[in-house]
Amino acid sequence: MARAVSCVAETGCTLGEGPVWDHARQCLWFVDIKQEQLLHLDPASNAITRYAAPGQIGWVIPATDGRLVAGLQNGLYWFDPERGRFSFWMEVPGEPATNRLNDACSDDEGRIWFGSMDDGEDAVSGRFYVLERGTIVPRGPAPISITNGPAVAAARGRIYFTDTLGGTMSVADLDRSGAVGAARLLATIPEAEGYPDGPVVDSEGCIWTGVWAGDGPRRYSADGALLETVAMPVRNVTKIALGGADFRTAYVTTARKGLDAEALAAQPLAGGLFSFRVDVAGTPVTPYAL
Repeated sequence: MARAVSCVAETGCTLGEGPVWDHARQCLWFVDIKQEQLLHLDPASNAITRYAAPGQIGWVIPATDGRLVAGLQNGLYWFDPERGRFSFWMEVPGEPATNRLNDACSDDEGRIWFGSMDDGEDAVSGRFYVLERGTIVPRGPAPISITNGPAVAAARGRIYFTDTLGGTMSVADLDRSGAVGAARLLATIPEAEGYPDGPVVDSEGCIWTGVWAGDGPRRYSADGALLETVAMPVRNVTKIALGGADFRTAYVTTARKGLDAEALAAQPLAGGLFSFRVDVAGTPVTPYAL
């Protein structure tokens, strides 16, 4: 079944990423990594508000006190939505200065899982981490050039990791304490079909993934079977968030990065924020537990 895809806002993001539905505020947050901006969507009006970040920003996750935790190139920050201000929190121990933070999620215990990558997309220097009550610990497969995810299916005791340049999505067992088992291959996207980007899990435990240089976001079963591809008018689809009042609106971030003049002429909406409706709802994002 072809899904009706609409452009919510022509944001012109160089590298739109990290959409997260803020259930408490009934809004969407996402980022433009290369323009160093945090963006806010008011779905009632489709109005976009932009906040200048103090560096390349990969993601934000709501916290239990109303602030957002933000992952930037040089570490973790707090963002105060009431004042529109960032404040530095802490570095990620052992991260090279040439790396940046790229993608993240939370689990139902209030932990944040995130990954790093080489900013030049060359060195194999990225890895995954978990943040729990102010402590950062490396956890998951490593090293990886471009990490994406993780995505957690807590009800099924699983966590999903993406190796974008490797073209693979892997899965590992995850227990309530945050211990991660050995990663095993879940699915591969051939290079001719694009590269797997940011993943998110829906309420059936299926995985939606962005696909860079592909035909559109894909939905996979928990066993790695391809269930659906949603056709998009742009090629660089980075990630989706399942939100709205019923968690059945898929918000899609995209990118203009790497597109030449000819490609941009063919994809004038590249870098925009899109949406489509899904049959299976997402689940609320659990705020980071202080």
